[in-house]
Amino acid sequence: MLAGPAGQLEAVLNTGSQNARHAALLCHPHPLGGGNLHNKVVYHAMKVLNDPAWGLGLPVLRFNFRGTGRSQGEHDGVAEAGDVLAGMNWLAREIQLPLVVAGFSFGAAMALQACSEPGGSTTNVRALVALGLPTHASGRGYQYRFLKDLPIPKLFLSGDQDQFAPVGELTATIATAAEPKRLNLIPGADHFFNDRLEAMQTALAGWLKEQLP
Repeated sequence: MLAGPAGQLEAVLNTGSQNARHAALLCHPHPLGGGNLHNKVVYHAMKVLNDPAWGLGLPVLRFNFRGTGRSQGEHDGVAEAGDVLAGMNWLAREIQLPLVVAGFSFGAAMALQACSEPGGSTTNVRALVALGLPTHASGRGYQYRFLKDLPIPKLFLSGDQDQFAPVGELTATIATAAEPKRLNLIPGADHFFNDRLEAMQTALAGWLKEQLP
């Protein structure tokens, strides 16, 4: 359990290799859609970041947003960016390594929002990963105006059949983002990377190895 702005947050830390030079935070999809820290996309992304077989071996913290699992508080839909910051602060204090911050779907939106906040542990972020970044979902449109002021290296990794982010909408959104950035579309993949999880992992690992010295 770690201290969050709405109470204690349930979390799991996968320890990395002893010579790891970065640590990672991984954020899960929308809790009202069943998202939690055990989500399959989150789990497979964690394996890329943590498993030495992928060549990174980072310590990875996953947590449940407020009101999910054993985490205290109630779902808000916006304030969860504060939960992300709580995870970043915990890693900065306990692991003391530069950070990779990643999220899937709603978790990606909250991770980007959190890293747009000035000061604090956000200055320690070396890479940002948005898996399946939504442009609309459950009747809600997502706006990312802050991306124009977010100079951290960013990977936007989505399926070209993502039902919550049509390619045209996603491309237009990312066009507004500050450099450096990369959009990688997995052919034939939907929002959940069904039957394309390994392709997602390969693309994620390749970009991270380029970014992390």
